[in-house]
Order: sequence, then C-alpha cells, then structure tokens
Amino acid sequence: MLQTLHIENIAVIRRTDIDFSEGFSVLSGETGAGKSILIDSIGFLLGRRSGRELLRSGTDRGMVGALFILTDEGTLSRLAALDVFPDEGGELLLERTITADGRSSARLNGRPTTLSVLRAVGELLVNIHGQSDTHTLTDHESQRKILDGYAENGELLSAYREAFANLTRLRNEIREIETSEAARLRELEMLRYQIADIDALSLRPGEWEKLEEKKKRLKSIERISKQTSFAYRALRAGEKANVLYILERTITAVTSLSDVIPEAAEIAAELMDCRSRIEDAAERIYAFTEEDEGDAVKRLNAVEARLAAIERLGRKYGGSIENILAYYEKSKERLELLETADDRLKKLCGEAETALAEVSALAERLTKARLLAGAELAERVLSVLAFLDMPKVLFEVSVKQAAGEDQRFTRNGGDEIEFLLATNPGEPMLPLSAIASGGELARIMLAIKSVIADRDGIGTVIYDEIDAGVSGKTARKLGIELLRSARRGQVLCVTHSAQIASLADAHYLIKKQEKEGRAETEVICLAEEGRINELSRILGGIEVTEAQRLAAFQLYTERSAYKEV
Repeated sequence: MLQTLHIENIAVIRRTDIDFSEGFSVLSGETGAGKSILIDSIGFLLGRRSGRELLRSGTDRGMVGALFILTDEGTLSRLAALDVFPDEGGELLLERTITADGRSSARLNGRPTTLSVLRAVGELLVNIHGQSDTHTLTDHESQRKILDGYAENGELLSAYREAFANLTRLRNEIREIETSEAARLRELEMLRYQIADIDALSLRPGEWEKLEEKKKRLKSIERISKQTSFAYRALRAGEKANVLYILERTITAVTSLSDVIPEAAEIAAELMDCRSRIEDAAERIYAFTEEDEGDAVKRLNAVEARLAAIERLGRKYGGSIENILAYYEKSKERLELLETADDRLKKLCGEAETALAEVSALAERLTKARLLAGAELAERVLSVLAFLDMPKVLFEVSVKQAAGEDQRFTRNGGDEIEFLLATNPGEPMLPLSAIASGGELARIMLAIKSVIADRDGIGTVIYDEIDAGVSGKTARKLGIELLRSARRGQVLCVTHSAQIASLADAHYLIKKQEKEGRAETEVICLAEEGRINELSRILGGIEVTEAQRLAAFQLYTERSAYKEV
C-alpha cells in the first residue's frame, strides 16, 4: 500500500506531501491543475524514463519519494529475489531525484540503487493505467501476460523457457555444423596451414623479450668484451698485480698482528669475506666473456632472423607471442571440432530430439493451463462486464496452437493467445483491437483488473481517467466496481466523474494557484463539505447552482449504500 507521497520541484508542483489511506481514493481538479503531473511523478519514481523537462523551471534538483507498507507474502518473496528487503514493519521507502543536467539517481530505504532495480521493484508495488495503457490491452503480448498471470504459470513458464533456450542452442550448433561441405573443407585446409605455420617456429612464452635482450647484447659485443676483460684482469688475472693478490697480502699482514691486536682477527675475517665476494664477482665477469665467444655477427643475424619470423606470425595471428599461442590453441580446438563434425552432429541431433520432446511436453502443459484459466477468466470478466452495462457482450480468451510442427514454439510456448469480443448479439467474435471503443476498453480493462487483482499481488492500482467515454449510470457502476476492487487492495483514480468520485473512501483535490508570481499546484484531502463542493463543481457549468449542490449531496450520501459491496 502507498502510504505517503512526497513531491518536490516537479513541473508546477513546488512541494507537496500526500498521506493516502487504504481502500478507494479519487483525485480530481480543473483541467490543467496538475493531475497528469501527479501521475507522471509517480511514474518517474517507479523508474519510467524522464528528461529534465520534468524539473520545475528555475530549480537545480527535483525529487519524488514514497513510503510503502507491505504485508503480502508473495510480494515480499519477489522483492527478496531482487535482494530488496523492507524494514521490520514492512516499510519500504523509494526515492528518485533529477538534476538540471537531466541526471537521476535512486534509493531504496536510503541506499543507492540502479534504475533497473527501481523499475523492477516498482512493477511489484504499483500498476498505473492511463488511457494509453488501456490500449495496450489490444496487444497480444499483453494479453498473454494477463492470461499467464491469472493462470499462475510463472514456474511452468520459467521451466519451459529454460528448455526452449537449450533447444535453441542445440539447433544453432547443428546449423553451424551443417554448413556446406565445401566451406567446411576450406576451413579445415586453412586451419591446418595456420597450425603448421605456427608449429614451425616452436614459440615459447616470453621468448620475444629474451631475444630482444640478446640482440641488444650482441650489438654491444666489442664493448662488453673490452670492459669484461679489463675487469677480470684487474680483479684476478693481472700479471703484476690484481685485487685478489693485494687483498691476500693484506689479509696475511693483518692476521700476523692478531696476537698483539685483538681486533686484527675480526678485521682479517671481514677481509676474507671481501676476498670471497670479489672472487665470485670475477668468476661471473669471466662467464660473460665465455658467453660471447664465437662469431657475433652470425649469432646476431640468427637472432634478428628469429625476431623477423615471429613478427611475421604476429601480423597474421595477433601481435604478441601470447596472442599467437592463444590463436593456435583456439585453432586446434576448432580443427578438432570440424574433424569430428559427423560424430558431433549425430550426438547433437540426439540431444536436440530429447530437448524437443521436453519442450513439447512443457508447451502442452502450458496450453492446458491456459485453456482452463482462459475459460475461467472469460466467465468472470463477463460477469463484471454485465454489471458495467455490457450485458450482451461476448468475451472469449482464444488459445490456439500455432501451425508448423515444432517450429511453432517460441520462448513463450506454442500458443497464439488473443482476446476476442462481440459487442452486439449475432455479431462474430473479433479481436479486441478491431471493435472495442475507448469506453468499452476502459470497462474491459477494469473488469480484467478486478478479476486478477487477488492473484497479481500488487497492492496499489492507479487509474488515470478510466471514466473517459463513460457517463451517467455506467460511470456510477464503474465507481462501484472500483470500490469493490479496493476491498482487495488500494485503488487510486484520477477522475472527472462525480458518479465515481462520490463513492471514494477519500477524495483529494488537485488545485493550481498563483504564489509569488508563479503557478503552483497543491493537493488537499477534502472533508465532507469540501467533497460536496468539488462534486458540485464537477457536475456544474460556469456557475454552480443550488440544484447541482443538492445533486452532489445526494450522490455523496448515497455512497453509504455501497460501503459493503
């Protein structure tokens, strides 16, 4: 249930807070007072797309917030599946802001959330039906959703869709393998050539970097030879003197003093450690000279040839050695798949046959469930339509299997679903879109919503001018049916009909006035006297007469007779 609505800086609404009650509430007001803005604000809050034109001019930020009280276990379970959990008291606060640059942000119970999650949550909490929404009733997909919702086919449809997705995947693989034999042979030949081309180089990960390092070193071979030779002679191989020779003499001299200078032994040990480290360094330097033995030009040419060969492969297969090797592995997998295509095709055909049988069985269960639910839905809708002054109407939910063997299956089953209507006796049943007028569509929508209200679990339903094209006694009956629907959940209705407005449990006046030189809309919950005044205005012309006030009073007092409908 929608308990509180807060709107700030949205179009002509500067700031308003509305506390809603349970049951049936109506909203009315002069044309242009801001009724559509109120509905648009709620739609914006529930995730509908909207631009910065929704923002009140001259302001930087607009906001819509609503507090919902939730008790329905089904709704709470579906929210939990979205990882959304109301507070302990069942309270869920939705907020959405929009800024002057057109950006919006959303929160659930104070925590940031995405627009997609907000939209999914909104679909579980509120249904908004405007005149454009009523016309979606003629859309086959909308009709299918209504029927499946009434039949409570959610789990069965999910199982079917999973099986259908598996069948589609198998068929796509089969289609790929069944590509022309000539194309398969061409691809085989190409893959074998590419694999052999890469195999010929015996690439190793990280080889490119090592070759580049070796190339750089070979280009500096003369400098390396000269400097390493000098360093080795200086450390160890010098004929007259070298570092190790001098250090050994030094160690002998210091050691000889150890009997008279206690610290001399410690110093000698440190010098011995230095000698070992210098000797190790000399050996490592000597190794550099050994590595560079041989024809340096020949070795450099070999390295550069290897690099050029790798670069050639890179241009064809992906740049780096790692990319080439990844392409190589992928090509081997593809080659194996093509070489075993016949065996794979046979296996896939068997799996597809099994998958088709599963899809067919689930589709048949869906068809049976839809046929049973369709007959029941039609019967109950006809009962409501008879009350709404459409007693001669024939309404039928057509469920037919699509033609074309197994190709008839779609992700929604194997049925063509259509709502059919005959508005007058003796006329043929035709699609709803072909014969229903606006007023008839509004009543049919209300009848369907009334029938499915106790199954969809949505706590708040908003009707925007459902009375369009309806007046008099029929409008009164529309109001009675809205009142009945409100016994199963909260109903809000924007209306221009006094016959409907007088039946509401609560009546809100949407009023636009000028404040500080600017138009501003406010929403007022009317007490009894205010309700009679507003009903008189709706009934009246330019000036409200006493006769109109009397008629408004009678309509209002009659509402007590329908309190227990």
